[in-house]
Amino acid sequence: MSAYLHCLSHTPLMGHFDPEPAVLAEIDDVVAAARQRIADFAPELVILFSPDHFNGFFYDLMPSFCIGMAAHAIGDFGTAAGALDVPRELAEACANAVLAAGVDAAVSYRMQVDHGFAQPLEQLLGGLDRCPVIPVFINSVAVPLPGFQRARLLGEAIGRFARTLDKRVLFLGSGGLSHQPPVPELAKVDARMADRLLGSGRNLPADEREARQQRVILAAQRFSSDPNSLHPLNPEWDQQFLDMLSEGRLAELDALGNEELSALAGRSTHEVKTWMAAFAALSAFGPYQASERYYRPIPEWIAGFGSLSARPAS
Repeated sequence: MSAYLHCLSHTPLMGHFDPEPAVLAEIDDVVAAARQRIADFAPELVILFSPDHFNGFFYDLMPSFCIGMAAHAIGDFGTAAGALDVPRELAEACANAVLAAGVDAAVSYRMQVDHGFAQPLEQLLGGLDRCPVIPVFINSVAVPLPGFQRARLLGEAIGRFARTLDKRVLFLGSGGLSHQPPVPELAKVDARMADRLLGSGRNLPADEREARQQRVILAAQRFSSDPNSLHPLNPEWDQQFLDMLSEGRLAELDALGNEELSALAGRSTHEVKTWMAAFAALSAFGPYQASERYYRPIPEWIAGFGSLSARPAS
């Protein structure tokens, strides 16, 4: 029984609108070093916390949390497509343990996931099916949203479950730090887009998906030259958040409300709750030591981009 953690920002813009080569090389080095540390740990099970961006979860039925019993990546923005290697019986046992701990989580036997899940599996493990993985969705864009406390309690429950396994368990958190890309809001869209958010966007035609992706790329291009075209990044808040995780001050974030977080750092910053859940899961193994911290605001990716590892102190 042992555990390791790595949290990493994802971005659909990687390879589509990148920062200057020196910055890209720096990030490549950070990811390569994380990948090597994970390979040295040799996980037997991955528990991956990630959001969705109206590609797999919609307002026809929007859970705060969902644990996948099986999952398929759609391959948006050029990320890997195909089935994740989900160990069904372990995933079912995890879901039962979470519910027994008093945390409400939905389950899916046909989970559809996007780049938020695929990118860390590709970058850190080499592919979607290189290691058994239990995918855990945390709603981070579709209001009403779960708060930090609920994400922490979810992570703690999953960590206690993982602690009962005779396995090397890797906790992954996938999400941007401060950022607000052009994600549609149900209350502010026309009837056609509302229908997409209500579920018809689950299987977009190829031309419509390409147009959606081009809108994001165009928004990034504008943002890189005009930081006021979208909600500005907030490096100061990002660093404070990383401090709190690194120092084990997880419960202090319980008091930070959703509206306040959106105002501070952007509406998509709620993706940091995947990092919260991952660190809370690791905390079930006792005090931990964070390391290998990296942070850089990257306007080209509309994101405060971060990377952070941790392992039990003992």
